[in-house]
Amino acid sequence: MSSLSFRRMRRSMGLMALFPALLALSACQAPPMDEQEAVASHAQKAAEAAAAPTDETGKATEAPPVGSCDATQVQSLVGQPYTDAIGGQAQQDAGAKQKRVLRPSDITTMEFVGERLNIEVDEKETISGLRCG
Repeated sequence: MSSLSFRRMRRSMGLMALFPALLALSACQAPPMDEQEAVASHAQKAAEAAAAPTDETGKATEAPPVGSCDATQVQSLVGQPYTDAIGGQAQQDAGAKQKRVLRPSDITTMEFVGERLNIEVDEKETISGLRCG
């Protein structure tokens, strides 16, 4: 067998070995955007329905409490190193009654507290985001 045909055979064998991997990766695609949007819309409606008190007909009688926190006032802190002093000042500037520092390894609850400022920091203790809730 000539070396040229051996190379061709070896190359085609390598391509055939890649086929199962490509097939497996194609099965890992995200759901279509329409499906994602439908799920997100359904979850949003369920959250709104659960949060607002209703009367006998199912209509909301009042809006859920919003809280006093305004994270737009402290967005300039993103990218700065976090310290307790900066956290306290951010809480005051946002008008929040509580603050919570969220680190990458922290386990957090998902309840919404409209008077709480969440300060997200990365593994280097740099502020990566601020939000109320």
